Amino acid sequence: MQTIHVRDAVEADLPMLLEIYNDAVVATTAVWDDEPRTLDGQAQWFDAKRAQGHPVLVAVESERIAGFCSYGWFRPWHGYRYTVENSVYVHGSYRRCGVGRQMLSALIQRAAAQGMHAIIGGIEARNLASIRLHESLGYREAARLHEVGRKFDRWLDLVLMERRL
Repeated sequence: MQTIHVRDAVEADLPMLLEIYNDAVVATTAVWDDEPRTLDGQAQWFDAKRAQGHPVLVAVESERIAGFCSYGWFRPWHGYRYTVENSVYVHGSYRRCGVGRQMLSALIQRAAAQGMHAIIGGIEARNLASIRLHESLGYREAARLHEVGRKFDRWLDLVLMERRL
């Protein structure tokens, strides 16, 4: 593997972001949705992130996108305006190679630079790799919600992890 660098996403990245996201939809519990997105849906998501001032970052090796991450508002009310929730997606061939750590580290730095106070990670309880990744970057478990989601014909528990910036 060559050197990975993290940069802001551009519109030309959307087809690869869509591929990575839809793989998470159909093959993992990282996304609690059953329907893959369309390219138009991915573009709407991207435009909404930009309109809200929230970053979308990509990890790139040579010209290949290895993953992407972003954050959005944790809750829609004004009192939560300094708290965001992160999302991190890594292409299957780059998992367990440090790509998630590199992206999440950059995302934490961006959140701090934008004046955020806290960043939340919502993780399916069996996703120990993601839980450990977040812990290694200073997150701690704040709550465990039992059987609050359903996918692949089973109930899912949600672990909420928090990190103050």
